[in-house]
Amino acid sequence: MFSRKAWISPWALARRGVLGMNRRNIGYIARYNDRSRYPLVDDKLKTKLVAQKARLNVPDLLHVVRTQHEIEVIEREIANLEEFVIKPAQGSGGKGILVIVGRDGDQFVKSSGARIALNDVKRHVTNILSGLHSLGGKQDVAIIESLVKVSPLFRSVSHEGVPDIRIVVFRGYPVMGMLRLATHASDGKANLHQGAVGVGIDIGTGRSVAAVQNNRLIDRHPDTGADLNGLEIPDWRQMLILAARCYEVTSLGYMGCDMVIDESRGPLLLEMNARPGLSIQIANNQGLVPRLRHVEQLEDYYVTVEDRVTYAMNTFTYFPAEVRRAQIAELAPG
Repeated sequence: MFSRKAWISPWALARRGVLGMNRRNIGYIARYNDRSRYPLVDDKLKTKLVAQKARLNVPDLLHVVRTQHEIEVIEREIANLEEFVIKPAQGSGGKGILVIVGRDGDQFVKSSGARIALNDVKRHVTNILSGLHSLGGKQDVAIIESLVKVSPLFRSVSHEGVPDIRIVVFRGYPVMGMLRLATHASDGKANLHQGAVGVGIDIGTGRSVAAVQNNRLIDRHPDTGADLNGLEIPDWRQMLILAARCYEVTSLGYMGCDMVIDESRGPLLLEMNARPGLSIQIANNQGLVPRLRHVEQLEDYYVTVEDRVTYAMNTFTYFPAEVRRAQIAELAPG
């Protein structure tokens, strides 16, 4: 288990099965991810279109802005929208995402409660098109999509934003999960690099196992004070199935799938990542290497998505067998 100390030696991390960046890049990303498939996940618009084609549940696509000229008529596109999200198609790390949760006269209300004018929205879209938030600073397009209605479970534990769930999928098996909770420091975005909280989630049961902010273990949300122990994700098996299906859609062997739970629609896929970060291990108090090796050494390959999910739930769990059996029985369809 990880300690609450700020520093630990690389050798100790290796002994605990922690996956480092170099090993991740060479041993898993380069080995299992065909670069020709990267555009499917590096471009959020392509991700959404391919996910819709595969009939995966995603937030509704409302509008796409591709040119500066189109910005001049954006007021017409958002005139009747009370809530929406604007994001760069090729953004990374949560940069460039504008979340609007309401209107106040002619102003737009951000998830933080701040008010901005239409010109601010236009300026934000201009910055997206110029590549300010995109990978490599390339010219980009802006996506406008529906705002996810947060599940009631998370209203007391998140702050100013919609929490999401990151699941690492290896060769079609969900191997590790993390709930990401927005904070005031993260400006309502569920991004760990901007100060959000990561809560490790047990693959077998959907229960929380540990929580981390800025690479330090914590017990309570820094803004709401909510206890982060004992959380349980609803529709957990369905989330794992949604994540596992992304393997067939992209053919990427090592990936991260980011999802949310909408109040009315249930689990929705937000995006996929061919280079998922490593903080998920801190949030789970567990290294990825043993789980990745386990999947690599499987002699019997589970063909169907449901079989792979069941196998992962039975194998990558922290809780006693009797608790696991009861949880899986409760989550199983029928």
